[in-house]
Formats: sequence, structure tokens, C-alpha cells
Amino acid sequence: MREPPRWLDEDAGPIVRPYALIRGRTRTSGETFDLIATVNVVGEPTDELEPEQLLILRAARNPISVADVAVELDLPVGVVRVLLGDLRDHGLISVTSPSSKGPRPNERILKEVINGLRAL
Repeated sequence: MREPPRWLDEDAGPIVRPYALIRGRTRTSGETFDLIATVNVVGEPTDELEPEQLLILRAARNPISVADVAVELDLPVGVVRVLLGDLRDHGLISVTSPSSKGPRPNERILKEVINGLRAL
């Protein structure tokens, strides 16, 4: 059985609102991260990091997607993106966008795949 999120109390609701973790910010200082972008640890943690940022670094020891980080921390993706942006600004992670890994599939091919799946 899955353990209930530590951010919730059944009677009171959320103990710590997710936006409080990021001090009300809604955006990172740089570009927004794609959900399937890959997060990699490139630096050593410091004493200044928040517990959630340390959890991100632990989860990203092996490459992991932004969406998977959100699942691992049980936090909204928007909150995770801000935390990732802070870690990137500190030089502790690199985030690789899927578009930078190579060319994307041709739109015509994707339409053919969809049509083929519909035909099944």
C-alpha cells in the first residue's frame, strides 16, 4: 500500500502549501523545462539547499525526466520546475531538452502511426 503524501493531513488538508516551498514564485530564472527533459546531477550539494532540492539531487543521480522528478517528490510540476531552476542556477544540475538530443520525428510519419493505430 502506498504511503500517503507527507504534505497532507487527512483532517486539516495540506500542511505546507507547495507554493510556500518556492516562496510564491511561479517561474524559473531561465527557460521553462519540458516535461520529458532529462535532469542530470553535475555538482555537489551544499549546506544551503532545501530538503526538497536534496531529494531532487538524490533522485537525479541517474538521468530522470522532469515529470518523474515531480512523481518522486509528490509535488506539482510547476513547483518542481522552480526548484530545478534554482538547482540549475547553482550549477548543480543540467537539464537536457529532448529537442537538443536530435531531430524530432516528421509530422507526416506521426500522422501515419496514429492512423495505423486507429485502424487496429
